[in-house]
Amino acid sequence: MKLRDRLRYWFDRTMDRGTPALIGWLGLCSALMIAVVTLLVVLLTNAEENGGWAGVAWMGLLRTLDPGTMGGDKGSALFLGLMLIVTIGGIFIVSALIGVLTTGLEKQIDKLRKGRSRLIERGHTIVLGWSDHAFTVISELVKANQSERRSCVVVLADQDKVDMEEQIRARIPETGKTRIICRSGNPLNRADLELVSPDTAKSIIVLPRAGADADIDVMKTLLLLNNRAWRPRRPHVVAAVQDSENLAAAKLAGGASALVIDADDIAVRLVVQSHRQSGLSTVCTDLLDFAGNELYLRTEPSLSGATFGEALHTYELGVPIGLRTSDGHSLVNPDMRTPIGQDDQVIVLAEDDLLIRPTAKRPPILEEAVVAACDRTAEPDRTLLIGWNARGSKIIDLLDRLVEPGSVVDIAAPQRPDEAIKPKRVNLSVHHKTCQPTSRPSLEQLDLGGYQHIVVLAGDDVEPGHADDRTLVTLLHLRDIEERLGDPFSIVTEMNDDQNREVAQVTKADDFIVSSRLISLLLTQLSENRHLHGVFAALFDPSGSEIYLKPAPSYVPAGTLVNFATVLESARRRGETAIGYRLRDHSQEAPTYGVRLNPPKDTDLVLADHDSVIVLAES
Repeated sequence: MKLRDRLRYWFDRTMDRGTPALIGWLGLCSALMIAVVTLLVVLLTNAEENGGWAGVAWMGLLRTLDPGTMGGDKGSALFLGLMLIVTIGGIFIVSALIGVLTTGLEKQIDKLRKGRSRLIERGHTIVLGWSDHAFTVISELVKANQSERRSCVVVLADQDKVDMEEQIRARIPETGKTRIICRSGNPLNRADLELVSPDTAKSIIVLPRAGADADIDVMKTLLLLNNRAWRPRRPHVVAAVQDSENLAAAKLAGGASALVIDADDIAVRLVVQSHRQSGLSTVCTDLLDFAGNELYLRTEPSLSGATFGEALHTYELGVPIGLRTSDGHSLVNPDMRTPIGQDDQVIVLAEDDLLIRPTAKRPPILEEAVVAACDRTAEPDRTLLIGWNARGSKIIDLLDRLVEPGSVVDIAAPQRPDEAIKPKRVNLSVHHKTCQPTSRPSLEQLDLGGYQHIVVLAGDDVEPGHADDRTLVTLLHLRDIEERLGDPFSIVTEMNDDQNREVAQVTKADDFIVSSRLISLLLTQLSENRHLHGVFAALFDPSGSEIYLKPAPSYVPAGTLVNFATVLESARRRGETAIGYRLRDHSQEAPTYGVRLNPPKDTDLVLADHDSVIVLAES
């Protein structure tokens, strides 16, 4: 190979090194030009008149950087010509240098804009993926970290960094002491994952995205995290799958230390429970978000040896709802005679852990207002499901386990869902009625007055926003028909977007199930305290104690002035734990919708016939 070709190849390789190499070549050219001109001036003119070779070199450098400098030059024609040459050469070199610096700066800014720089943080929370869940998760993390001196939430998603930041600022304008940092990258790529410093993170949340293959991405991300070599420790990981059939595979992918929740199963349970007791989703939201009451695990040595029933009246501002035993098992609403061990933790519902303290004086219990437990005769239900989606069959299967024999479910949808109607069930008979949910005449033909409960399912055959719009139209028709019939049934509906819930309040539906928001809240709670997983698993498990909104007259006489301590004691004698109440007359008032959790035990209240006491009970 010729020397010329080798030199060209060597030059090309140096140019490939980017802006620093270009600046180096321009500097070298400037130095050579100044050196040549200085040599010519020294050899061909009287250099001593201009300070010798050092002075000439300095003059050449100044004229290279500033062409106007030569305007005051004096000397021979040859000297002035040489200065002109170095000035003209400097014009080209400086111009090229400015262009190189500008291009390099633009590339660096573009790199920063793309969010490809490596993060140096410690104790931060990583959110992997981008969907509507992200806004709820980030908002709740901001609330959870209000008392912290500094906190950081890092989002890694295959989106433009600036676009993510703008959307977050628009939806969450106030972030308090929490810094929100976005990085552009694919969470399924190991190299991109290293951008967010996972080794030093406090926790990692894997968000499900919209789409049919959402669970596939979640499982692959969990596999990537599980097979990674962690130094010095592995942060705890929480994730959710949309399809119950993928739960086992996702748990296997995430390993023993990852917490994976079944979003589909929780949504089904909320719909089924809420249609029988409106207000449940509001209670769950209050338990799961960081704005109101939260669940705390508290070690209380003074309660060692006492029973759970005796502990119910211990705290001034806080209600014990269960125990976490020394071996890690969570018991929600255990038997009132359950002893509290020395190493057991009390699960307390309170507004803040700083407010949880033993009461100096227990408020009086009005014995004459305590209602003795009485058995109520359960009757078969008639339920109407308007619309259809992939969760419909699971909703009916769970209903079959909870309702009384002889109950009926009618499905009002354009197409007959054979997968839900053909199977024989123990307590339910399922039928289909052809109906266009947004058509008023079609709804009027359903004989709505013959049902106790109506559930409106959000369709999954269109995009979520449009499905909510159709649901809103259906609700408006149902509310108008209900008012004409004299309020004979309750209405519970699914919504995809919590913002649409606020719009739909005009329909005065009894309850709205925004499952995506509740799942986001649950993921956030678990990212902050992994030990709450057993508590929430017990709360959502139908085989144990669950949240119920029961008629207030079953606990205290309607219209009687009592305090909440009396309500708590009445529930305790029934083997239940009262955690609050709901006022029916305020059920349409945001944001609490009539629900009050953990009220002060000495506060006077009067509950009416149609009000409810919120309890943890087995049935």
